[in-house]
Amino acid sequence: MHGRIAHELVHPPPGILAEVHAFLHGLGAPAYRYHQLVTAFQRGAQGFEEVRDLPGDLRRQLVSRFGPTVLPLEVESVRTGEQVEKVLFRTRSGARVETVLSRYRAGWASVCVSTQAGCGLACSFCATGALGLERNLSADEICAQVVHQRWSSGPGGAPKSVAFMGMGEALANPNVLTALSVLTSPGLGGLSPRRITVSTVGLAPALQALTEAHPQVTLTLSVHSAFPEQRAQLIPLERRYSLEENLAILDRHVVRARRKTYLAYLLIEGVNDSEDHLVALGRLVQRRTRPELFHVSVIRYNAAFGADPSFRAPVSSKVDDFVAGLHRLGVSATRRQQFGADIDAACGQLRAESMARLGRRRPTGDPLG
Repeated sequence: MHGRIAHELVHPPPGILAEVHAFLHGLGAPAYRYHQLVTAFQRGAQGFEEVRDLPGDLRRQLVSRFGPTVLPLEVESVRTGEQVEKVLFRTRSGARVETVLSRYRAGWASVCVSTQAGCGLACSFCATGALGLERNLSADEICAQVVHQRWSSGPGGAPKSVAFMGMGEALANPNVLTALSVLTSPGLGGLSPRRITVSTVGLAPALQALTEAHPQVTLTLSVHSAFPEQRAQLIPLERRYSLEENLAILDRHVVRARRKTYLAYLLIEGVNDSEDHLVALGRLVQRRTRPELFHVSVIRYNAAFGADPSFRAPVSSKVDDFVAGLHRLGVSATRRQQFGADIDAACGQLRAESMARLGRRRPTGDPLG
């Protein structure tokens, strides 16, 4: 994690660091010992014995209480590409989740983290949830994906931004709010909330809570069709929390926070790429209270095992034409840059291979790429 450790006592949000903090306090250790520990983990230490700033007897007491490390993830497998590194992590409970690090030529890195093992929403374009939800990840498991030692040794160092766009629906996991508090707290994560993006298909009550608790976090709402019936086929959650209900929340949010928000549009050949779809999407944005604060991110569909087999990726020029059409309608839009095609970087692929090796039904990946 980033940021300068504050000199005042840091009271961490609930999680393993809070337990460590309370344990050290109970021992009567000076406050700076906790800061030394957090700093060491920020700099890549993997266990208590590596934190040489702590006295030996204190390290031994920590090991006796918590085990060799508080870090909840182990690397199971890795796949690397030109600008992308994809890691399959195993939690202490045996759940497997994927994290993708993208390194940009400008010299900085961004990490895409998972919030759930599996997913229970059954979106037809994304098969991560083909086996349903295994479990929510803890705040510690989410944050550990951001600060893992593996990233700090690469070019550009530790990630400078975080995207909650990996496996699972972020807003279906209440631990995400705690993880955001950890990642943005001075002396813990120290990240600017503006460097964090949370993506959702539209869990309206949780979206409202997020805008209130972390108003400066960047939000991305998956649209994929402006027609309610078709969107419900793509995103079944539409039948419970409609796109309009979620957009109403974002309307209030952008006015209050004066922050641009993003609408993700996954372009699927012959499904949602027609002129009618383009016009309907344009009108959807134009009806917003502050349409200039809504930006459409157009994503070329990336086929994934387990998703609807009839779905196809449009030709690249079609994606560019769709973006140009939105511009003609006065809508701010860009084509999302996608890395990792050379390593099959859609979420779920490494997990699928691991599950197959274990003799379990193969879970699948997220075609957002």
